[in-house]
Amino acid sequence: MSSFRLKSIDILRALTMLLMIFVNDLWSLTDIPGWLGHKAATEDGMGLADVVFPAFLFIVGLSVPHAIRARKKKGDTDLQVLRHILERTLALLLMGVFMVNLENIDAEQLLFSRYLWQILMTLAFFLIWNIYRGPVLGKISPFLLKGLGWAILVFLAIVYKGAGEGDYQWMSFHWWGILGLIGWGYLLSALVYLWFGNKPLWIGVVLLVLFFLNINEFSSPFPFTLKLVVSASNYALVLCGVLATSVMIRLQKLGKMQWLVPFLLIFAALLMAFGFLTRPVWGISKILATPSWTAICAGITAAGFALMYLLADKAGWFRWAGIIEPAGSMTLTCYLIPYYVYAFRALWDISLPETFTSGGIGILKSLLFSILIIQLTGLLGRLKIKLKI
Repeated sequence: MSSFRLKSIDILRALTMLLMIFVNDLWSLTDIPGWLGHKAATEDGMGLADVVFPAFLFIVGLSVPHAIRARKKKGDTDLQVLRHILERTLALLLMGVFMVNLENIDAEQLLFSRYLWQILMTLAFFLIWNIYRGPVLGKISPFLLKGLGWAILVFLAIVYKGAGEGDYQWMSFHWWGILGLIGWGYLLSALVYLWFGNKPLWIGVVLLVLFFLNINEFSSPFPFTLKLVVSASNYALVLCGVLATSVMIRLQKLGKMQWLVPFLLIFAALLMAFGFLTRPVWGISKILATPSWTAICAGITAAGFALMYLLADKAGWFRWAGIIEPAGSMTLTCYLIPYYVYAFRALWDISLPETFTSGGIGILKSLLFSILIIQLTGLLGRLKIKLKI
């Protein structure tokens, strides 16, 4: 069972992570173009921020076949692969639940600062899911550190107080958070690939079913709406990536990789045509997860993957991406670091002059902030601090 890795996937993931950190920092800016941020739920359209997360979901799907095939190549049985899929999903769901509850925390009722709660939460994630290569500092057992991480999460759950009706509201699922949504999308797509194997036709059939379910959330011919925990849009975006990689693996086996870019461009064109043709029916809305938004974002990412493949894998032009490489190889670490930065900045009451938080200079500030976060991620990697689930 042969497997191969494309530089374009890691570069596309790194670019998406760079944009994710960037758009997540836009809250700190004023007087910036509206097209950079999110559109309102009922507004027909999308900004840059509305494209980033679906692109990341697509890229999660691109990696699923490689990961499953690599495990089978090492000798894992289907049951062992299934266990890994479930463990990874639970980790993402757990982190997502804690992070989304952070948004709903009641700072006034909490025993201590909400920012300290945030720091401890992120520290627990690092302790539990860091890659340990033996005792830390030659003495501290990884099991002890992981146990400390779990103890911190239990403590944070016990002291948690949420904002809501009544005197007390404990942690709840809300919308699962970014990592939770990734977890649900990954779970279904990984199970589909594990069940069918590398069969693009069957994966495509499941993808069509998911798009139908997404449509059914808005224009249901039935007296009920089937919802798989979260919107079918979430699952469809990940499975679009799985289908792209599945076709790529099939083409590689047949020695016809020259057809990859045409396939990706046709795939992108079909998705975007569907999205724009149906736009008058549902509109384009990230918040509502309309089918038009789902298809257009998947099409944009498929076209972006084709471009990165031509640049990095065919033309060999990939060294330019070295500065953002840690975001592609240490993505979870990179995503969590800003949670430390924002919390410490609030605790220490650090603020920048208005000149650096508005207009074009503010945008440049957020871009530089994103690059610095990625460089810090690389530094932590060199210090053997790297998360993996």
